[in-house]
Amino acid sequence: MIRSRTALFLLAATLLAPAACARDGGAVAPAAEKAGDPATPAEPEVVKTLRGQGVEFMGTFDTPVGLTGYAGVAGQRPLAVYVSKDGQHAIVGTLVNAKGEDVGAAKLKELVSGPMGAKMWQRVEASHWVADGKADAPRVVYAFSDPNCPYCNRFWEAARPWVESGKVQIRQILVGVIREDSANKAAAILGAASPEKALQENERNFARGGIRGLAKVPAEAEARLRDNELAMLELGFQGTPGIVFKDAAGTVQTRSGLPQGEDLQEVLGPH
Repeated sequence: MIRSRTALFLLAATLLAPAACARDGGAVAPAAEKAGDPATPAEPEVVKTLRGQGVEFMGTFDTPVGLTGYAGVAGQRPLAVYVSKDGQHAIVGTLVNAKGEDVGAAKLKELVSGPMGAKMWQRVEASHWVADGKADAPRVVYAFSDPNCPYCNRFWEAARPWVESGKVQIRQILVGVIREDSANKAAAILGAASPEKALQENERNFARGGIRGLAKVPAEAEARLRDNELAMLELGFQGTPGIVFKDAAGTVQTRSGLPQGEDLQEVLGPH
């Protein structure tokens, strides 16, 4: 199984090396310097350095202590960078006031989390998914899954009370990344007369090997699986399951790996 890495490792890797996946044409960060435009201030050297290491900046904001806040994203995670007046130094992390309040939290949400979440939701909506649950379920959860992934199967099992009660529809975005026959099984599900029933067959019979894969993956199914895997990588998931959902406030959140305990209710909603 390809295991998901910790958020800390993803953040560190992004800061130390260029991003592994190209951005899909997102808007240029407002803080970026425009070549040849004298009205646009030059970008601080430390910001240029961080940008070169994979941090994408989406705007700036003022702080009460003379530092300029830069709202960025690294490894699909919002990141606050506080830059000194000379532009040669930066503090990466959380700036708190005397009350213990995060000075940049609201701006990160406005400039990064909101736009990123909307873009992420559009990407998974446009992927090639198989529905598990009622179409009119009040909550929709997207899950990148591999037919051979035991943690995906455990998530499927854990979600039964929510799905069967009509509270949640899980849209399974199939990929074939774990074993040699993963793509063959995923293609069998996608190409079935009823992909929903084929998905159920695979999950219910998972312990006995799941669904029988196709001998050869058709070109159409291969293209769909390739696009799903690209979406998974673009959204920062390194393995399955990779989960995208909206919380009670409508904020898009993600989870890498199997949600457990109280976090399962955070993903799926009230029991």
